[in-house]
Amino acid sequence: MRPKRALPMLEISNVRLALDAGLPDGDRLIERSAARALGVKPADIKEVRLLKRSVDARKKSSGDVHFIATLCVSLKDASREQSLLGKKGVKLHKPYVPLEIPAVSSAARDAEPRPIVVGSGPAGLFAALCLARAGLRPLVLERGGDVDERQEAVTAFDNGGALDMRTNIQFGEGGAGTFSDGKLTTNVKSPLLPHVLHWFVEAGAPEEILWKAKPHIGTDLLVEVVRTLRHRIEEAGGEVRFHAQLDGIRFDGGTVSAALVRDTRDGAAPDVVEEIPARRIVLACGHSARDTFALLHGEGFAMEQKPFSVGVRIEHSQHAIDRAQYGKAAGHPALGAADYKLAVHLPDGRGVYTFCMCPGGQVVCAASEEGGVCVNGMSRFARDGRNANSAVLVGVGPEDFESDHPLAGVELQRRVEHAAYQAALDAGGKPYQAPAQTVGDFLGGVPSKGPAAGKRAVKPTYARGVVWCDLRECLPSFVSDAIAQALPLLDRRLRGFADPAAVMTGVEARSSSPVRIVREADYQAHLPQAPAVPSGLYPCGEGAGYAGGITSAAIDGLRVALAIAGELAERK
Repeated sequence: MRPKRALPMLEISNVRLALDAGLPDGDRLIERSAARALGVKPADIKEVRLLKRSVDARKKSSGDVHFIATLCVSLKDASREQSLLGKKGVKLHKPYVPLEIPAVSSAARDAEPRPIVVGSGPAGLFAALCLARAGLRPLVLERGGDVDERQEAVTAFDNGGALDMRTNIQFGEGGAGTFSDGKLTTNVKSPLLPHVLHWFVEAGAPEEILWKAKPHIGTDLLVEVVRTLRHRIEEAGGEVRFHAQLDGIRFDGGTVSAALVRDTRDGAAPDVVEEIPARRIVLACGHSARDTFALLHGEGFAMEQKPFSVGVRIEHSQHAIDRAQYGKAAGHPALGAADYKLAVHLPDGRGVYTFCMCPGGQVVCAASEEGGVCVNGMSRFARDGRNANSAVLVGVGPEDFESDHPLAGVELQRRVEHAAYQAALDAGGKPYQAPAQTVGDFLGGVPSKGPAAGKRAVKPTYARGVVWCDLRECLPSFVSDAIAQALPLLDRRLRGFADPAAVMTGVEARSSSPVRIVREADYQAHLPQAPAVPSGLYPCGEGAGYAGGITSAAIDGLRVALAIAGELAERK
């Protein structure tokens, strides 16, 4: 699209665009479509800008695949714009207004220790950036390494090296989402969403995330975005420490007084714990910080069992998914790799759904504990890999946990991950290879001996290699039975989904946190012995049970930081 100029005045919804309008030289087609919608000539238009664009493939069987767009338009004769507001689908455009962050005075800031943010995933980064821009000079504590160290650690592990339990796909700068598809879609309706997207763009994310219906950044671009967000925090007065793990919290009368921090770098004294004064701790620890969950439970904070999901990764040929979704239009350069989102409800009430679909991506090892195999999906911005993959997940709840303990869901995760690790070893595999099975063999109830034969064979992308076996050996029976029932039903929604040649790799158990740290309306978790006293502990993001993805986690971190800044800004 054209370089930015003065903001257009008119907003037009439900504009049909030909696929060619999505090509680099498609501006003229967009202008013509905008002119047609307004009933003016293309020569009358001064500027057109995309606000939203999605694919309409409902009539793909007849070859009718196109875009549906919302456009911002200004006319050369601005006086004509007012008269067009009465047309169907045309309204006055409200331009984006940057987020107003409460400014905290130096006196209010210096009246208490600087806030501490635990974790540098989306919730932690956005909370810290907001606090820094409010003038509060936050200290960010990240148990893992920076994003460059993470890349090295993940690559070494993929190549057969030992698991680094401090820095891996789950832990380190950027959080688990850094090694994913970088999806920014969310079901959360929040006025903070536009600000999150704009802050991502300011940090180097592609501008298209502001208008694509299903925006994503991709793991390759996320690395730079995450690094830039850290620099923005530091430029605004914050500090980021890596290999700094929360080891405990001190309280005074029910309120946080200090954070106990352990240096986890190689060569650091294991028994030395630094005590850092604190009055407010934003806990954005991520969904895999199982030791942090145990720490908080030991301190007496209220925690609840939370439903989550268990399942596998399924891989298909990306070409097959493109054909199934777009028909004859598959392969058009403006469409890119097709995605999908599927769900069914079984007669017993169990839900089975796809999650974190990664077009043109790969299956990755997301283990963070020894002796466990956990898989996830990842794709780069170009989404140009040979396979498509997504999770096929079965909802599990407290009724499946076999215990009333708040951390029973964590133990269920561990059991299935350890079972996957052992299943691969028992089948002749090496440590951290993953158990795998073709869909045809899984539905047929026989262990796989290898990939399907022929042109339709799907080659697994899991870097450490898969071991062919029976996935029922590492999945709870109610999970494997639900997947077996759901696959034919999902195939009705997307032809070829249950292709016998498709490959399933296990297990996926980290789709969301299995626990919720209870917080009150002030976003603080209160100690039971001092329920009326503000604790100063602010659980947030996905790990605390209040988000489900990159965008919703960033929104929650921003929400908590604004509450803190707003409270302190009221002090003189």
